[in-house]
Amino acid sequence: MTQHPVTTRLLTTKAELREARAAMEGTVAAVLTMGSLHAGHLALVRRARELADHVILTDFVNPLQFGPGEDYEAYPRDLEADLALVDSLVDVVFAPSTAEMYPVLPPTVSVSAGRAGRILEGAARPGHFDGVVTVVAKLLRLTDAHLSVFGRKDAQQLAIIQRLVADLDLPVRIEAVEIQRERSGLARSSRNAYLTAAGREQALALSRTVAAARDAAPSLPALRQVLSTAVERGEIDWDYALALDPTTLEEAGADHQGRC
Repeated sequence: MTQHPVTTRLLTTKAELREARAAMEGTVAAVLTMGSLHAGHLALVRRARELADHVILTDFVNPLQFGPGEDYEAYPRDLEADLALVDSLVDVVFAPSTAEMYPVLPPTVSVSAGRAGRILEGAARPGHFDGVVTVVAKLLRLTDAHLSVFGRKDAQQLAIIQRLVADLDLPVRIEAVEIQRERSGLARSSRNAYLTAAGREQALALSRTVAAARDAAPSLPALRQVLSTAVERGEIDWDYALALDPTTLEEAGADHQGRC
């Protein structure tokens, strides 16, 4: 892609975004975020810049994907810091208000994630993935992007968004970027801000267990043994152990669900 200096613009309305998008020549990549940006998001931005002439980053905490009692109000927000972090790296930061995105809330019409949105994480957070695909569909339409970049950390979300694009024939390509980790091995996440120093150390048990489970695959009994051992050590608790097709989330073999 042609590299050129970028002056980042902050836009807050759909009309401003449409006007800016209409002026962009060449390919456009969208990076959809809920703000509270960190180095993991910058990896998505860098990949987007490699693949497209222009990059639009969206910065919007989507209320539809939060359930009752979840952390919508507490979710970290710092638009000024976000702008400083991506200044000159993206063409546009689109940071609309909730009223701008949803004149009626809940919206009269929304998108369903289907069965894939009701299993695994979706079973624990009913309606979460419906909220995700609704806002993603809106933002892909508003940005009119040729491609959009997502991280593999949220594996179920990535698979569902890929299905959204395929099933609704949306004219956009989904590009996946590998999980970005801190030096300690902890996967980068905006919610890491909630963790104490002890919590951050405890959270590393997850990446250690995932690595051990990966080595144990494709044997489900061996996988369960790894998880059971981690539980016995008091390192983790787990809700399910499944062998799934990573794109369809369909079961690839015998399964076991439950808390160990």
